[in-house]
Formats: sequence, C-alpha cells, structure tokens
Amino acid sequence: MCAVSAAPAVRAVEQPALSFSRHELAGAFGDLGTDLPLLVGVVLATGMDAPAVFVTFGVLQILSGLAYRLPMPVQPLKAMAAIAIAGKIAPPLLAAGGLIVGVTMLVLANSGALEWMARTVPKAVVRGIQVGLGLQLLMLAVTRFLPSGGWLGWALAAAAVAIVVGFRHNRLVPPGLLVLALGLAVAAVTWPADLLGPWGFRLPSLPTRWPTTEEFGRAALLLALPQIALSLGNSVLATRQVVTDFFPDREPLSVRRIGTTYGLMNLLAAPVGGLPVCHGSGGIVGHYVFGARTGGSAVIYGITLVLAGLFLVGDPAAFQRLVPGPILGALLLVEAVAVLLLVRDLWRWPSAFALALICGATAAFAPYGYALALVLGTLTSLLLRHRWPPQAAAGRL
Repeated sequence: MCAVSAAPAVRAVEQPALSFSRHELAGAFGDLGTDLPLLVGVVLATGMDAPAVFVTFGVLQILSGLAYRLPMPVQPLKAMAAIAIAGKIAPPLLAAGGLIVGVTMLVLANSGALEWMARTVPKAVVRGIQVGLGLQLLMLAVTRFLPSGGWLGWALAAAAVAIVVGFRHNRLVPPGLLVLALGLAVAAVTWPADLLGPWGFRLPSLPTRWPTTEEFGRAALLLALPQIALSLGNSVLATRQVVTDFFPDREPLSVRRIGTTYGLMNLLAAPVGGLPVCHGSGGIVGHYVFGARTGGSAVIYGITLVLAGLFLVGDPAAFQRLVPGPILGALLLVEAVAVLLLVRDLWRWPSAFALALICGATAAFAPYGYALALVLGTLTSLLLRHRWPPQAAAGRL
C-alpha cells in the first residue's frame, strides 16, 4: 500500500518485512489488558454472538498487520463499549453506531478534514490526549484489575511487573512471554476447569436483523457523538504521532490512510456481528514495549483471537479467566506508564508541557473530556504559539 511515483527514476518505498519471532509473539499480547475485558464485557452485556465478535476482531487484527506491516493492532471503540456495557444495549443499536462512525471517518479522511486537523492541532495537545489515555489505563489497572485477587493478586502483579523490568533488555527471553506463562500457570491452579470446559467448536452466527431507522437516530446521539471526539484525538492524531515516535525511519503514515482503514473496518465489522473498532496509540505502545516491531505481532494476535472465537463455547468469561486479573492489570500498568512517558519530550518547553498535562487531565476526567481537550487545547495553543520554538508548533512535531 505504498505510494509509487509516476516518474520511473523514483523507486517505490519498500514495505518492511513481517517477522514472527518470539519477540513478535511476546508483543502480540501487549494490549490484551485493554481488549479482553471490553470484548468479554460487551458480549455478556449485550448478548452478541461471542464467536462472531472474537473472529471478526481477530480477522481485522490480521488485516491491519498485513496492511501496515507495523505493530498496528485494532482495538474496540472504548466509548461505545463502555456505553454498551453500562446500558446493556441491543446489538443492532451497537451495529448502527459502528456504521455511523465508520462512514463519518471515511468522509473526514477523504474530504481533507483530517489533514487540516493534523496541521492545526499542535503536538502538545496530541501528547495531552495520550496523557489522558495513560491516566485512564492507569486508573483501570489500579482500581479494577490489580486488586482483583486480594493480596495474592497484588503479589502476582508485582511479580509480573518485576519480570517486565528485569527482562526488558533480554534479547533471548521476551518478558511478555514470561508474564503470559505465569498467568496461565496461575489460571491452571485457580480455574483448572476453564482449561478444558469452555472449549469446543462453533461457527459464528450472523446478526438476525438490521438496525431500524429509529436505532440509527439513537445511535448517532448515544454512541457515535462521544466516540468520534475520542477517535479523532487518540485513534487518528495520536496514533500517527506514536508511529512517528517509534518508527522514525519508516515512511510516515498519513492521517487519511489511518482514517480510511478505521472507517472500512467498521463497515466490514457491523454486518457480520463484529464489535465497532479503531486503531489506537495505546495498542501500538502495548505491542511495542513488549517487543513487537512489525505487523507480525498483530497477525499472531489475530490468529489467536480467531481460534478462540471458533473453539470457545459456553461462558465467554471463562476465556478471560485464563489470564488472571492481576496479570491483565500488570500489562495495563506497563502500557499506561509507557504512554504517559511519551510526554517527556516536551519538558524543555514549560508552556507546552503544562498544556499537555492540562489536556491530559481534562481528557481523562472531564465529561466529553477528549473533545474538550482537543478543542480548548488547540485554541489555547494559538495564544501560546509565539512562545514555542518551531518543534512545538502545530503540524511540525
């Protein structure tokens, strides 16, 4: 999917090769702490077909890895998933929301609106959105998953974090694999029936009906509106920034390409009973910090999810118990810290650094925080731009 110049003297940019090494395998599950609770939570709350959700989610992971050749995983749309879990909404309403968001993102990507945003929104605001995401991941890890096993859970999480820190520079033994092995070993002792009981084989079931006009109207206000604000900041602008941070020598990604694949994924997922999805900066960070450097990690992750969807029967929560809560919390904690540390490149410019922190707190804790951080942060940056060097100006970071 590289751009090739019409001039014969210019060579096409070569796509990086896919790798399926042990490091890609370890990195493949770096975002599991974010994805798995949302996948299982939506299935249990809405009654969606578990094989359809897992298989579709896995196929989109594979396609993303093949298309980008980067650790560019797919994530559930967080705002939609949270609303669906809290409100136990019907699957057609969720499908309608995914279709609306997908069409909207395609229009924004191919009308030039995303390019305009990329030129206008400064890096300090993008970093602030990442700070907000990091804070939310940190809170989720600390309040929900790390305490889930009592004091033994805290000890298990501490052991997992110690493994990550102690083996982070080890080229022979990726820490992510050791953490997952530790989780499976604990699950085998704690929930031995889950290693055999929930497995079988069942093909996904297609949705039984299409959303009604009334459901499209409700989905636009209830689901699509809060999600689009989050997606513009985190799924598009912050994702492009993270790829630039981690892969500076590779061909830069355009926001148009990210927005286009975002939109197409949702138009593919909704008709077959899949969960609305996006790209996400946190997902890339999660794969990267545990060792992934190519799209092979997303392919491995996708294959695992497809197999889980095809061979998982009965209670889908049993699959979540295969990875204990404290292990998910440890994965989330490492991912959160890695996301939060991205803001450190602004510390030399106090006004830009302060704006990033304020935007982060707004995104994490205010109602419609990502939309407020994106709009108010950009407006504030227009007043402060004369105090920033060129590196901190909008569109040049």
